[in-house]
Amino acid sequence: MFICGGAFDGLEKIIQNRTGKQGLGFGAEIASKKELNMNDLLSKIIPQDLLKFGLIPEFIGRLPVFAKLAKLDRKTLITILTEPKNALIKQYRALFAFDGVKLEFEDNAIAAIADKALERNTGARGLRSIIEESLADVMYEVPSDDSIKTVIINKKCITDCKQPKIIHEDKKIEKAEIQEELKPDGTQG
Repeated sequence: MFICGGAFDGLEKIIQNRTGKQGLGFGAEIASKKELNMNDLLSKIIPQDLLKFGLIPEFIGRLPVFAKLAKLDRKTLITILTEPKNALIKQYRALFAFDGVKLEFEDNAIAAIADKALERNTGARGLRSIIEESLADVMYEVPSDDSIKTVIINKKCITDCKQPKIIHEDKKIEKAEIQEELKPDGTQG
């Protein structure tokens, strides 16, 4: 069994020409690429379209089923980031937990990651690189700084490349412990 997947750029034009939905002539409807529903168009694919696209007949004959995948929307990307057992957000939280650091993502940051992936037109594959961009510096800082306890990612970290909010361990506790060890006259006991 052969499974082919990916973006077949230009295939939609072949289908559009075959189905007669094109914008030429005086009375033709002219629709932009955004207005054109690509999912509807790709659902009308037939083996001859792949032949015109450039695939050889022997290969096309080994593709008995055509299934189209819909473009991911914002809600689906957010689900991919947060819900599966191995969701990216969970992976990064676990990575930071190895160093004893709690990683938090504000809801607006998760939405901004999804929006940026949509803007870049990278789908789910682009989510990891967007998170890496916002965490790159702090990922190098965390292992060497034991005082970091929490890292908070907000929308500005994603959209404006701002540094995450870093919460350090409270140093007052250490000072209190030192004060307890000192005698009332200030010498150590």
